[in-house]
Amino acid sequence: MLALERRGFPGPGAKERAIREELGLSPVRYYQLLNALLDDTRALAHDPVTVNRLRRIRETRRADR
Repeated sequence: MLALERRGFPGPGAKERAIREELGLSPVRYYQLLNALLDDTRALAHDPVTVNRLRRIRETRRADR
């Protein structure tokens, strides 16, 4: 999941298509699992740059609500 988040996607729908094809998950389920993963210390240890970037994005979105 973190490797997928590190990649860039060329246009709208490309990421959702990759989620379905590569992971066999619906986008909704993917984001549920990703959100839980961001709180896992093992994920932070594995890829701190990506996890911290996604945490910042998540916090910004929460604050905007």
